[in-house]
Amino acid sequence: MILPSILASAHAAVKAACPPGSIAVDGTIGNGHDTLFLAECVGPTGHVYGFDIQQAAIDRTHTRLQQAGRRERVTLFHTSHHLLAEQLPDDTRGLVRAFMFNLGYLPHGDEQVITQPHTTLHALEAATSWMATGGILSVALYTGHPGGAEEARAVIDWARSLPAHAYQVMWQQTINRNQAPSLLLIEKKHVKKRGDGLS
Repeated sequence: MILPSILASAHAAVKAACPPGSIAVDGTIGNGHDTLFLAECVGPTGHVYGFDIQQAAIDRTHTRLQQAGRRERVTLFHTSHHLLAEQLPDDTRGLVRAFMFNLGYLPHGDEQVITQPHTTLHALEAATSWMATGGILSVALYTGHPGGAEEARAVIDWARSLPAHAYQVMWQQTINRNQAPSLLLIEKKHVKKRGDGLS
């Protein structure tokens, strides 16, 4: 295929924004695939912080990172993503180059445990405060499970409300497939102050 999948688009955007030495956050680590991807992006001098409410996700991600020799690059928090502002070190505020969120439920886990609109929106709002200028916020939206469509609508409505002078927002969809996942990408722009660019 020529057109990129949402996973390929998310990885391309994050990799472009997240050079070696960066700080990155996986807001919903799941089985650890994106966590490992972020650990590869940031390299040995960077660091990744990962969040999940399920112990199974923490255990699987720990094993995946250990097997890849990347465990030392990642700090895992067994807590909800909406608490990321309470868990991230204060000195990382405004320095996080990439946030990744995959909403819905843990693949091969308990499908009754899903992300919720109120906690997700709280996490995304916090992420905008921790993002670096030029940073990327990636959100994979899944609608094929109960509550998924409502959460996706809430996230898209929130993203639409972000000020255009401060954020570039794109939404990738497959429009000829029912309940296909979609991807929201948000880039934090440099906000010019009065006098910028003047001689």
